[in-house]
Amino acid sequence: MPSTVTEMAISLWKNLLQTTKERLLQQRRMSLYNGAHGYEEELIKKKLKQFAGGSINLSKEDNGIGILTLNNPKLMNAFTGTMMLELQERVTELENWKDGKGLIIYGAGDTFCSGSDLNAVKAISNSQDGMNMCMFMQNTLTRLMRLPLISVALVQGKAVGGGAELTTACDFRHGRTLIFMCRDGQYRRSQLFRSCSYTELWMPMAMLLSPVKDSRLMTPGSEIRFVHKHMGLVPGWGGAARLVGIVGSGAALRLLSGAARLDPESALRLGLSEETLSSSDGTGALEEARAWLSGYTEGPASVIRAAKEVVTAGRELPVEAALRREKDVFGTVWGGPANLQALVRRPKHK
Repeated sequence: MPSTVTEMAISLWKNLLQTTKERLLQQRRMSLYNGAHGYEEELIKKKLKQFAGGSINLSKEDNGIGILTLNNPKLMNAFTGTMMLELQERVTELENWKDGKGLIIYGAGDTFCSGSDLNAVKAISNSQDGMNMCMFMQNTLTRLMRLPLISVALVQGKAVGGGAELTTACDFRHGRTLIFMCRDGQYRRSQLFRSCSYTELWMPMAMLLSPVKDSRLMTPGSEIRFVHKHMGLVPGWGGAARLVGIVGSGAALRLLSGAARLDPESALRLGLSEETLSSSDGTGALEEARAWLSGYTEGPASVIRAAKEVVTAGRELPVEAALRREKDVFGTVWGGPANLQALVRRPKHK
């Protein structure tokens, strides 16, 4: 009898664990918009198919790192209609990649992305199509941001307009390496901010309580620029909302209203870039990015993905809901293979 009871308990626990995993997957794929918002996905897909060119390529490596390539170098990797559709397909593929741990997004031809193909933009310039395209890309990039993969944008050349927005959807979480400007005009990292008094900090103190949210790796000579105002627009792919979360409302307003070019040094100061790589050529920069990312993806996929899940919950949800999500994710790794192996090894943390 005890054996039967134990087997029943184990069976119930496995069923609960599977249900929890399925619910977490469903939450990641949840769309921001549906028909109730006036969103006509099939209609905009049909229109986007008319504007072909370029591709979104995905390779999945044995070490759990995926390489997502924007491939339209003739147009500086501008998004055609079919590329937008392919991006959605690649995100779905990544959602189903159970061994994935990390993702590098970069552009072919030594440049990142120049935004949208103007031919497609002109053809869907009416309000209805524009709103549908906006909702389509917001849905896709939000799902990209919620992937249980540690992602980083490798910015070479130019990341402008929609390309700049895409960089903000890469959500590798780093520590509290905020950079402040003091009254003497010097930028100092948070570890060194004791040299400034609290009243001298140029950035709001609220930023002190938040880690840098997103990161990009940049190569020498590259730039990030939100040029939307020169097109009579504001960001529509979710870039403005994410930018505020990364650099704060004041800095975001300056970047959008000034359409300023951000070189690697400027982006690093603002927290828009994590590091400037030494290589400027595509192959060398990609190898550097792989090595950089591997420092955060080393270990069992289940644990790396769970870490990303709980951080995403903490960013997007109210505290109580985030705690419940953390509990659910914790349940998927507690007593799992990686946990049990660690208990056998009894690692010492120095």
